[in-house]
Amino acid sequence: METITAAAVAAWVGRYEHAWRTNDPADIAALFAADGEYHEEPYPTHWLGRDAIVEGWRGRWAWQQGGWEFTWTLRAIDGATATIDGTGTYAELGVFDNQWTVTFDGEGRCTHFHMVNNERAE
Repeated sequence: METITAAAVAAWVGRYEHAWRTNDPADIAALFAADGEYHEEPYPTHWLGRDAIVEGWRGRWAWQQGGWEFTWTLRAIDGATATIDGTGTYAELGVFDNQWTVTFDGEGRCTHFHMVNNERAE
């Protein structure tokens, strides 16, 4: 994919939120290329390949218990890569500000996901 559009990014984030709500392996897998990567800092999260992403993601199901909200803004697009600023508010965990860098393939699936995740101090 040469350039991702803002509409395509918004659709992908919508599917991401849906998958986070359902924790359904098919919903999660549909977001990522077979050889996709998912990295989260400052945590030691480095999932390589769609199967590892699905397994790791599903292991976080407890985080959603009690409810959560996510707001986001598209910061930039550079070719097939989008940068997104987001805030996740979890009833059980608190508030996290994060920045995503997401690279897409020609079919709109993520090939590389990198999140810098910062928990807000209370």
